[in-house]
Order: sequence, then structure tokens, then C-alpha cells
Amino acid sequence: MTANSPSTSRTVVALARYTKRELGEILGEVEDPFGVAYTGLTWLAKERHFGIRRDGRLVAHTGLVTLPVTVGTAETEVVGFGGVAVAPDLRGQGLARLVVNGAREHARAMGPAYGLLFCRPPLLPLYERLGWQALPGEVRVEQPDGPVVMPLRTMWTPLRDGARWPEGPVRLRSLPM
Repeated sequence: MTANSPSTSRTVVALARYTKRELGEILGEVEDPFGVAYTGLTWLAKERHFGIRRDGRLVAHTGLVTLPVTVGTAETEVVGFGGVAVAPDLRGQGLARLVVNGAREHARAMGPAYGLLFCRPPLLPLYERLGWQALPGEVRVEQPDGPVVMPLRTMWTPLRDGARWPEGPVRLRSLPM
């Protein structure tokens, strides 16, 4: 998962842990680090974490978790991507591309044919440049009081050669990541 030589601090590594402390190391202490508090959603923690360190400081992160999904009448699994973060003082240097692509390479070995993420509309162009595609239509996700329509944009990426997103209504059968 090395994009450049380790001396340039652009190596994506698996993280042994990822807590609020590590998130704060990347983004600082902010109330709503991902700008999604307005949704009122309950989010699922990621199971696997990948990051980039520069001079010992964690400067970028992507988390992964395997989740059940129904598309039309087909039940399958996706690898959910979330918690993508890049230090504000280092944005524009390709770190998002490195950490998301590094996590995607790991996700390819996890089994599901698709990666899925949710993002705010201003981030659509970034993810499109990284090869993600927006899903048309509504996506329903689980919440403690029952399923709701996801207010953020849903994007997918193939994790297997030739994978195509199936047709039909989408329901994530878990909390969103």
C-alpha cells in the first residue's frame, strides 16, 4: 500500500487502533468533524483502519466495515468506507487519494464485490475523481427507531473486476458507516 517511498511519509498503513484521540490528531478538536451532525443519524464504528503518518503524526484516515445490503431482491454484502479524514493543513496534496485507494486495495481482499460510502454533496467531485460513482435514488439505512432515507449522497466502487451495481431499491441493513 505504498504510493511513494516511505521517506516521503505517503505510505498507507493498517492502524492498530483509531479513537477520538487519533481523529483529533488529524482534524484537531472539533465539534462535528465530518459535518454530518445535522442528519441526526447514529453511525456504526469501522472495524479496520488505515492511515498515513507524517513525522509521527497521523494525518489521514479511512475506515472499513463489512455490511449487509439489499438491492432489489438480492441480498449481498458491501465494504463500507467511512471516517475519511485529512489534516486541514495538508489538504490538496493527494493524501485523500492515497488513504482511500490504500483502504480500497485492502477491501478487495475482504470478499464483497462493492465498496459503499456516504458523503456530503460538496465531496462528490473528490470521490468521482477517485473512481466512485453516485447511486441514483434513495438509500434506506437502519437507525435505532427503524429505517430512514439516507440524507447524504451514496456512492459505490467496484471491488472486483467487472462488478456492476445491481438494479433496484437499496437498503443498508445496518447503521450507516
